[in-house]
Amino acid sequence: MDSWAILAWLDGDEPAMSRLNALLPSRPVLSWINLVEVYDRIERDHGRPAADEALAALKSTFAPDLPGTARMVEAARLKARAPIALADCFALVTAAAHGLALLTGDPEILELPDPPCSTEDLRRLAPI
Repeated sequence: MDSWAILAWLDGDEPAMSRLNALLPSRPVLSWINLVEVYDRIERDHGRPAADEALAALKSTFAPDLPGTARMVEAARLKARAPIALADCFALVTAAAHGLALLTGDPEILELPDPPCSTEDLRRLAPI
């Protein structure tokens, strides 16, 4: 999943919240890059203490994946061919590395031609 998914879940936005809640027992994977992007957003909107608290909770709820050099190069290669944010590239290559669909509601990702993994649009109700 990407930052869009986590922020929607934190905000209680449906149907993203229900979809992620259904996955929580399995500790879903997300890239550390996306996790720090969420941290940044929370700190800017609510301050550092709230961001620190959210990070601690998210680290125990999800399975943050720290990218190695090969994954960083994959993300850079995707960024070179796709007009999307670098953090989105990390979300995509992380999902692909784990054989997962990327859960997102970000139109830039959902409209990307030939993504490295399948995507699931969290703006729409999907079967669980």
